[in-house]
Amino acid sequence: MWIADGWKDYEVIDTSNGEKLERWGEYILVRPDPQVIWNTPKTQKGWKKMNGHYHRSSKGGGEWEFFDLPQQWSIQYKNLTFNLKPFSFKHTGLFPEQAANWDWFGDKIRTEIQNTGRSIKVLNLFAYTGGATLAAAQAGAAVTHVDASKGMVGWAKENAVSSGLSDAPIRWIVDDCVKFVEREIRRGNHYDAIIMDPPSYGRGPKGEIWKIEDSIYPLIQLCTKLLSDDPLFFLINSYTTGLAPSVLTYMLATELKNFKGTVKSDEVGLPVSSNGLVLPCGASGRWEKC
Repeated sequence: MWIADGWKDYEVIDTSNGEKLERWGEYILVRPDPQVIWNTPKTQKGWKKMNGHYHRSSKGGGEWEFFDLPQQWSIQYKNLTFNLKPFSFKHTGLFPEQAANWDWFGDKIRTEIQNTGRSIKVLNLFAYTGGATLAAAQAGAAVTHVDASKGMVGWAKENAVSSGLSDAPIRWIVDDCVKFVEREIRRGNHYDAIIMDPPSYGRGPKGEIWKIEDSIYPLIQLCTKLLSDDPLFFLINSYTTGLAPSVLTYMLATELKNFKGTVKSDEVGLPVSSNGLVLPCGASGRWEKC
C-alpha cells in the first residue's frame, strides 16, 4: 500500500463502527467511512469532544452537526496550503491520502526538469480543489486544471493563492472532462503527464452523465492521444470498489503499451495513530516512463 504518512496538520486518530476520528489542524471531525466495518472501543477522547460530526442517513446522504467549528480554516502539507470547509456528503475539500501521489509525481517532475531541462506539461482531469494541480505546479510543471464544477475550480484558485502559487503557470478550465480532451485532440495539443481522479458517478456542466464503469476505459484511450512523444507519467485514482488495483494496471498497461514504461497499482492509505494500523482509502494506478 502507498501510505500518506508525511502529514503534520492532518491525522486519522481512530476508527470504529463505520466512522473515523480525524484531526484537521486544530479541529476534530468524525466522518463516516465504509471501510471501517469493525467495532472497537472508542477510548480516544475526541469521540466525545469533536468539532464536527457528519451523520449518515438510512435514506442516503446525511447532514453535519457542528460544535464550535469555523466556516473555513486552513491546513498545510509541506509548502502547500489548503482551505477547508465542510460541505455536502461529508467532504471537507481535500483527500489527504492523495499526498502519497503528490510526493511521487512531484519527485518525478523535479528530477525530469533537473536532468533534462525540458518543460513539463501536466493535464489534471476531475481536478476538484486542486491538490494534485498545486503539487505539480510547485514541482515546476505547467498545469491544465479541468473540472466540471465552477465552484470547485474557484476553490482550487483560492488554494493556489494561499499556497503562494497565484502566478504559477496553471490554466483553470471549467468543462466536461471528456469533451475537453476531445477538443484538445482536435487542437493537436499534447501533455507530458496526465492525472485523473474520476468520480464513481457524476454530471457535467450541461448534464452529461459520467458512470465510471462505462466511461473510464474510453477516456484512457482518448487521453493516450494527448500524450507527448516522451511522456513522464499517467496517474489514475479510483474510489470505486469494483475498480481493483489490478484493473487499473491492466487498463494502463494495455493502452500505453506503445510507450516505454512500467505500471504499478496499489491501494492508498492513511496511518491510524492510535493503533498503528493503516486505513485503506481507494486505489491508484501509476504508469511511469522507464
